[in-house]
Formats: sequence, C-alpha cells, structure tokens
Amino acid sequence: MKISPLSRQVPLDLAPEPTWRLDTFLPGDNAAWPEVQDALRHPRPGVPVYLWGTPGAGKTHLLRAAASLAQARGLRVAAFGPADAPPWELNEDVALLLLDDCQAYGAEQQHAAFSAFVEATSLGIAVLAAGSLPPVDLALRDDLRTRLAWGLVYQLMPPTEDQVRALLRREADRRGILLTDDVMDYLLKRCARDLSHLMRLLDRLDGYSLAAKRGVSVALLRQMLAEGGLA
Repeated sequence: MKISPLSRQVPLDLAPEPTWRLDTFLPGDNAAWPEVQDALRHPRPGVPVYLWGTPGAGKTHLLRAAASLAQARGLRVAAFGPADAPPWELNEDVALLLLDDCQAYGAEQQHAAFSAFVEATSLGIAVLAAGSLPPVDLALRDDLRTRLAWGLVYQLMPPTEDQVRALLRREADRRGILLTDDVMDYLLKRCARDLSHLMRLLDRLDGYSLAAKRGVSVALLRQMLAEGGLA
C-alpha cells in the first residue's frame, strides 16, 4: 500500500477524510482490536507499534487514522514509505513517525528507516509501522527487524465479505451513489478486495458517472475499467 499522501516531513495538510478513521475501520475477526485502537489513539515513545497482515487488512488505513488523530491534537507527524527516497530526516517537533509497507524497503530505505527509528527513540518520538509479514519474517536488515519487533506487534485479519459490502454501501450512500447489488457483486468479483483500492474505485466511479451524466451501473463500471484499468 502506498502512503504517498502522507509521505515526507509534516506539517501534513491531511483533511479529515471520513474513510481514514478508527471508527470506519473494519476489524474483521481481530480479537485484539480494542488494544490496537488504544495503541493507535495514544502512541507512546519507546513502545513502537507494528501492524502486519495481508493486503486489504487495513494497515495503511490505520496509520492514516493515527496520523489524523495526532494532527487533531496539534501534533506533527512524519511518514515514509517505499515511494520515498532517503534521507528520512526528523525535526525535534515531530511527535509521531509512521513507517508503512516495510516489507518493500530497498537497502537505502532500510538504512533510512533504521536511522529514523534510532533518532525517534532518542528524541522521544512515538513510532507506528506496518508491513505484510511479522517482523521476524521480513527480508530486512537484522537491526531494523529487531526494532520493529521491540514493542507491540499485532496481526490484522482482513474483513469479511459482509463487512466489505456494508462499508461499500455506507461509503456509496455518503457520496450520494446508488450502488445496486449487481454493481457491488461485480466490484467484489473482478477487483482486488483491498479496502483502499475499493475506495479509490468508488471515487473514480462517482466522478466517471458525473462526467458521463449516467447512473452507476455494471455497464458503466465495465466501461470505466476498460478505459482506465483496475488501478
């Protein structure tokens, strides 16, 4: 998952996008969800949090939600991911460091992440990180893997199909889109179940429908995907 809208040093002009909130996250069968919520609402320096799970489990969603909460309290956030070239530098007024998609870091980014982690520890900056695998299984340098495993490590289970359908329905209603069952079936059968991906598709479909001056239908969705692919 890309984290480009949160990349680089802040201040981040991150609007309170409704889809990036803890209360819009679909916890699936995550028994530890209450603990995860608390850790994200109140990140603590010296106790890093690492979230891992398959694509679509909601890792980036939760990092963005934590960033939004921190900003709402007037705190500064720095966030980095695979799309960001080093160096990754922190200012002393940063209160939260986010490291996303850790499994995709190249050699230079691993060095940058390790340095940022060490600097965050010395400056009392809380760290939240995410990846597709538990720290011990990441193909990263040993010292970075060790630090990612230092604190709280949580596995995120992907949401059930019923939960995904409920989210799509809710977000479609919020956008004023009439999302019929056949359109939703097509989306779920033909497109990745990654929630961020589905939300982007829903935004595209909304804009495409307005531009075409046509209601949302399977035919319109097929036309949009044929013209622009699934990205």
